[in-house]
Amino acid sequence: MSVNMSAGCERAVTMQFDTDVLIWIFRGHGGAARLIENAPDRYISVISYMELLQGARDKKESRIIKSFLSDFNFQTLPLTENIGHRALIYIEEYGLKAGMCVADAIVAATAVENHLTLLTANRKHYRAIADLNINAFRP
Repeated sequence: MSVNMSAGCERAVTMQFDTDVLIWIFRGHGGAARLIENAPDRYISVISYMELLQGARDKKESRIIKSFLSDFNFQTLPLTENIGHRALIYIEEYGLKAGMCVADAIVAATAVENHLTLLTANRKHYRAIADLNINAFRP
């Protein structure tokens, strides 16, 4: 695993945003908002999109989430056969040993399969995955 410990985006890296970073934005965190604004391209896993919608308390929040993702041109990366296969391998290797959950395995597999760096504040969720590049966000 390659890790860049940063709250800022010093160089343009094509990133996939983990759900937790987007939640920080919805909570009003300025540092997270700047990362989104400065990113040349914005990607999320379909799992992150589902997690955000699942966390909405009502239809208004659901609309806000959808509008935000649309307004900032986030591209939602679909679950492909290769992503599913890689996520399964991650669960087999790290499910018991490192406590990896299905959602994290799919998010990580999406980043790896699409050659993206994952921006996350939950580095510990992904630390076991050697082929995953991480940009660690510190709220």
